Amino acid sequence: MIKITASDVNALRKQTGAGMMDCKNALVEAEGNHDAAVDILRKKGQKIAAKRADRAATEGVVLSASDGGFGALISLNCETDFVAINEGFIALAQSFLDAAMAHKPTNMDQLMAIELNGMTISDKITEQTGVIGEKLDLSRFEIVESDFVASYIHGGNKLATLVGLTDQVDTQIGKDVAMQVAAMSPVSVDKDSVSQEVIDKELEVAKDLARQEGKPEEMLDKIANGRLNKFFKENTLLNQEFIKESKTSVAQYLDKQKKGLTVTSFKRVGLGL
Repeated sequence: MIKITASDVNALRKQTGAGMMDCKNALVEAEGNHDAAVDILRKKGQKIAAKRADRAATEGVVLSASDGGFGALISLNCETDFVAINEGFIALAQSFLDAAMAHKPTNMDQLMAIELNGMTISDKITEQTGVIGEKLDLSRFEIVESDFVASYIHGGNKLATLVGLTDQVDTQIGKDVAMQVAAMSPVSVDKDSVSQEVIDKELEVAKDLARQEGKPEEMLDKIANGRLNKFFKENTLLNQEFIKESKTSVAQYLDKQKKGLTVTSFKRVGLGL
């Protein structure tokens, strides 16, 4: 009979995050072999993941971070809010974000292939599915690269943003614009970057509304274009009124901070969005 010590159990628990009894049982089954016990816990995760594959993972956390000209954003989902607010789950998501910041992957496949303590992120998610007992899904991964990138996480870790700027600025300035993206949910940076599909949809809605209001048919195009301009002002980031300075657009605010300063791109991800 192989003797399993408390230090053996603690070492396995520290590496995997599994419960004490799960670690002890895995070590007993593996006859004290640490690596084999890790594989046993991973296989347990695979079985649970297969059973829960059709479950909806709609809770979770959304985190972002930035450092100089690079920013990353992830959404790690689970099934229940009880798990989403657990410190261990948040720490797991943070470890994935830290790995993204350190390795700078450009897509989800590259992120999933990064190794953490001898295990890829993909395998770690499977393992932790067994530990936690819920479906886990790394559902979103976004990056922004620019001369300067700012990040913002809304309270509760349910919504996060990234914003790329054309020059280095004070951190608070970048954060304020990232908060603007979180609060006002712009559809694009400016009107020139709004897709034609969105423009066509807005024009059609505006025409239908004008018809319902009894406007003459020959006036519909002019009215629709006027409402489209209002849409651009309210829904494109640089044209929106800055939330911290009324009667000033985001573009005007940035230009006041540094001549010619503007936004290159942004990302906004929230649970269910």
